[in-house]
Amino acid sequence: MKVADIILEQLGGNKFVVMTGASHFISDGNTLKMQLPRNISKANRLNITLEFDDTYTMRFFKYTPMKLNTKTFEFSKEKVKEIKTVEGVYCDMLQEIFTEVTGMYTRLF
Repeated sequence: MKVADIILEQLGGNKFVVMTGASHFISDGNTLKMQLPRNISKANRLNITLEFDDTYTMRFFKYTPMKLNTKTFEFSKEKVKEIKTVEGVYCDMLQEIFTEVTGMYTRLF
C-alpha cells in the first residue's frame, strides 16, 4: 500500500470522499494532494505529508491558476495563498483538524 492510500484511509476512505466532495487525488512520494470544494476557510487545495517522525503536516491553501487576458493576450500569474499549515498531526487527529479548518464533516455521527 502506498503512503497516499494509507493517508486517505486514515481520513475515512470512500466515506471521506463522499462526505466532503474532495477530488483530484494525487500521490507524490510521502504526500497526498487533493482538491477541495467550497468551504468556510476558502481553501481549495490540501496537501498532507508524512514526516520522518511519523506525524503529518496538513497544508491548506487557495490556488488560483494563471488566466489569459483576451484583450492583451497576456497571462496573469498564478497565485498561492496560504490558509493554514498544521504540523505534528497524528493519524487520529486528521479528521478533527480537517473539520475544524474547512467546516466539512468527514463522517456521520
